Amino acid sequence: MGTFIFVIEIIGTVAFAVSGAITGIKKNMDIFGVMTLGVVTSVGGGIIRDLILGITPPGMFARPIYAIVATVCSIIVFIPAIRRILVKNHRAYEFMMLLMDSLGLGIFTVVGIQTAYTVSSGYGIFLLIFVGVLSGVGGGVLRDVLAGNTPYIFVKHIYACASIAGAVVCTLLWDLNSTYAIIAGAVLTVVIRFLAAHFRWKLPRARIRDGENL
Repeated sequence: MGTFIFVIEIIGTVAFAVSGAITGIKKNMDIFGVMTLGVVTSVGGGIIRDLILGITPPGMFARPIYAIVATVCSIIVFIPAIRRILVKNHRAYEFMMLLMDSLGLGIFTVVGIQTAYTVSSGYGIFLLIFVGVLSGVGGGVLRDVLAGNTPYIFVKHIYACASIAGAVVCTLLWDLNSTYAIIAGAVLTVVIRFLAAHFRWKLPRARIRDGENL
């Protein structure tokens, strides 16, 4: 299980690092800004998760491999040839953001739950789901705030709801088989994200008409 978790954590780290770096490039940031967004997106949710669970120092500081991988990925995305493709091709940019954000979301949602179980098997289902979702969406929220954007979680298709669905499935299946629970939760989250993007599913939102006061 340890090797399996490490592998999917690295995949999630790469995915979120790429999405963070792409956001930095679209904002015309220098290489330090791009690297910062890549690292924050990758490890931000995990740091918040660990602090809630009482894990100090957070795992990212105990195992800097995640920050190193995120930094390397951000630098690769910053390479001029790759950067030009992403900046000039809007469809490539949108697809890469969807793919990487969805992978990172699904993976870190279930890793958050696995981390909570590692600390204690006595946690209630509410905390497990809450920690899983926060681990999944936390890095993206920090990325968007630093980039000066409205957080993706509030405006783009079905985002947090996909994480919640994956967290619920992972938690309910955990006692049957933890490995299958992790895979099922991550896959469900990613599938819901892609279906939401394809069919343009969106949650109801408040719209203020011209001349209308709150």
